[in-house]
Amino acid sequence: MTKFLKKANILFERLIILFLAVIFLISAWCVYDSWYVFEHTSDKNLLRYKPDRTDTAVQGEKVISDDMVAWLAVDGTDIDYPVMQGSDNTTYLNTDPFGDYSLGGSIFLDSRNSDDFSDSYSLVYGHHMEFGRMFGSLDEFLDVGYLEAHSKGTLEVGRSTEKIYHLDIFLAMRVSARDKEVFEPQENNIADFIEKHSQIKVDGNKRILALSTCTERDAVSRIVVFCYIID
Repeated sequence: MTKFLKKANILFERLIILFLAVIFLISAWCVYDSWYVFEHTSDKNLLRYKPDRTDTAVQGEKVISDDMVAWLAVDGTDIDYPVMQGSDNTTYLNTDPFGDYSLGGSIFLDSRNSDDFSDSYSLVYGHHMEFGRMFGSLDEFLDVGYLEAHSKGTLEVGRSTEKIYHLDIFLAMRVSARDKEVFEPQENNIADFIEKHSQIKVDGNKRILALSTCTERDAVSRIVVFCYIID
């Protein structure tokens, strides 16, 4: 009996050690995964590819995919990224601007929009990442004071900046992912939607750009920041 108990204790101790080892490996992976995502979404090396920068890539370095259609920057925020456009709206959910797999994905233009932003309504998506990375700072615009202090931006269209537009941010709101007026840009009912759900009268002579991200609350809510595209 004593011999049996001894073996049982040894087996129990080994199982405990194995269990703790598994927990450690899972924790280590979670830490690495968080670090990996943060590093990729905060990679300032992307800025060297910005059209108005002079420190361009050297031979042998990665280059941004040909799917890049613009560069988006919002003054006073960390939003300063290339805008990609895939054949559908899943292409750049988990693909970085270099074409590599990345949980942080890319900032990307709706596949149904014209790549020159000539549509009356264009829609751009980005993940809501921690520390304001990607579109993680869009929820700040729900505060009117923050919006007024960060209401300007720039949209450089084309890989070689064929056109430069100024952005005038005028509204931020929570919407549902089921709101077709917002998430089906070809419907072109965005002005009616905005006027119905806010106190703002939309300037029908200006094109609108929407920046959209998910929220941390649920899978249906979205935060959308609306901008006028100024020629």
